[in-house]
Amino acid sequence: MSFAAITLEEKQRALAELTEVKQLFASRGWFPGTSGNLSVRVGEFASDDFQFAITASGKDKSKSTPEDFLFVDQSGQPCERTNLKPSAETLIHCEIYRMTGCGAIFHVHTVFNNIVSELFWDRKSIPVDGVELIKAFNIWDEDAQIEIPIVSNFAHIPSIVPEVTDRLDPRIPGIMLRKHGIYAWGANAFEAKRHLEAFEFLFEYVYRWALLKKDL
Repeated sequence: MSFAAITLEEKQRALAELTEVKQLFASRGWFPGTSGNLSVRVGEFASDDFQFAITASGKDKSKSTPEDFLFVDQSGQPCERTNLKPSAETLIHCEIYRMTGCGAIFHVHTVFNNIVSELFWDRKSIPVDGVELIKAFNIWDEDAQIEIPIVSNFAHIPSIVPEVTDRLDPRIPGIMLRKHGIYAWGANAFEAKRHLEAFEFLFEYVYRWALLKKDL
């Protein structure tokens, strides 16, 4: 589907959703420095042909400006003439969209998600056992146990993508970069936000429970 075929209303809706969630997450301190990135897909989807709006690189996400977002294609290239650069991690968004067909991807850096990614790095996944918020991922098993994948973090972003491809679990709408942050996604912006909030609750729970067990 060509970018020109996407309606103005759909583009504006994506930008409005990104603005709203950016302001919310910024108020929670989830974008220290200029870290983190957000995207919302627009138009029809094919694994080799899609477009999405994403945060521009290097922006203070506690502020709102006309230069906060741009539209890119399935290769991470801008769909329109612009001086803006997409987030440095756009290729990770591209791969998650390609593999899942989701509608939105949100990535934040928090102390808890960084700590647990290192705490369980040898395991290559973060175990969560029987916590109620697992249900946010539409997993309703009694005393469900999940493993949230952790992948290596490289300064060279293209080197991360193959690991994301190999480790992404269709059952778990998120993947963690070691000592970096969580990528969470959903069918739309509302679902991606719900998933991200659930992940952050679970990370804090896992960390605090590990401390308690150590002191018992």
